Amino acid sequence: MAVALERASVSLGGHVVWRDASLEVAAGEFVAILGPNGAGKSTLLKALLGVVPLSAGTARVFGRPVRRGNDAVGYLPQRRRFDPDLRIRALDLVSLGLDGDRLGVPLPSPANAERVREMIELVGAGAYAGRPIGELSGGEQQRILIAQALVTGARMLMLDEPLESLDLNNQQAISDLIRTICQRRLVTVLLVAHDINPILPFVDRVVYVAGGRVLCGKPEEVIRTETLTRLYGAPVEVLRTSDGRIVVVGQHEPVSYHAADN
Repeated sequence: MAVALERASVSLGGHVVWRDASLEVAAGEFVAILGPNGAGKSTLLKALLGVVPLSAGTARVFGRPVRRGNDAVGYLPQRRRFDPDLRIRALDLVSLGLDGDRLGVPLPSPANAERVREMIELVGAGAYAGRPIGELSGGEQQRILIAQALVTGARMLMLDEPLESLDLNNQQAISDLIRTICQRRLVTVLLVAHDINPILPFVDRVVYVAGGRVLCGKPEEVIRTETLTRLYGAPVEVLRTSDGRIVVVGQHEPVSYHAADN
């Protein structure tokens, strides 16, 4: 298993974020992490990164206890914004994924240069890799950041709302790219999403975080009236419209999903 949580709980400042979470994610799976704001979706990623400690239970990544600085895991925090005047080239930003944590001027390495080129081609960014990162569109920047996260040889990507602020076409294009990376490289992806619309056609399973609990399963198993009502501990209704949209209505903010939005 790429990820294994067993009866895991997290408490911050005396408040239980979520408790008794058990889930397994296989290598190469694309899993979306859903739920209302403040439910603990980002905390789940940070627990698997070893940044937030568990208050109970166990967490393992690729069969080993979680730890900080695991090169097998590439992490993209919530959307970074680049100053339009920033002149660093996109390919140099990818290179920082290899040696950005080392002191001094990095020495040129043919092997590193080839690795950077390979990752840039993987994400389809070859046409603009030589341009300043500040000049690129949001979708182009996101591709470069994914390449940076993968350049160390990561076997898992943890992405915290990478589609935020992108238009629908770019959201779908990035989701398709992530699905391709999962399939071609057997990279496991955990992606926190505020809007599932562009992701649902591509994901294998979803993890839903709500009401202090965590539930994992196929989308059609989890995003159901009965299931989410139990998870929230309050009445929740899942509505399906004639055009394939799924709308979750309850005490929290309404969340709109598209079941088949290509």
